[in-house]
Amino acid sequence: MNTTTINHYRDLVAWQKGMDLVEAVYRLTAAYPPDERFGLVVQTRRAAVSVPSNIAEGFGRSGKADFLRFLGISIGSVNEVETQLLIAVRLGFMTNLQMNQTVALSEEVRKILKGLIGALRKSGKSNIGSCH
Repeated sequence: MNTTTINHYRDLVAWQKGMDLVEAVYRLTAAYPPDERFGLVVQTRRAAVSVPSNIAEGFGRSGKADFLRFLGISIGSVNEVETQLLIAVRLGFMTNLQMNQTVALSEEVRKILKGLIGALRKSGKSNIGSCH
């Protein structure tokens, strides 16, 4: 991790890319059939929103252990989004090309999150303010 201090969760690339994922998911799910409005649309959107939301919440916690836990939850949400996109393709709600573009973004988010987790674990500091 570089020596630049991160003062706000919005400065984290993981959060920024997570927001991109939310936007992509909202755009894709807008085209799902109307009868999925309370099904797969809601589930997929909630999972996507959970990614940057947990990054932000974890950043605001008092210690590194809490932040790491929330980053792990974000990774779980990325996996959930990918699974729901695969379900949508199987059900014919989107094309493989549409799914692949969004999954590529989710893979990027997961990679960034794992890198952030690794960097935080390597740092000997216990509070978030000095981890960033």
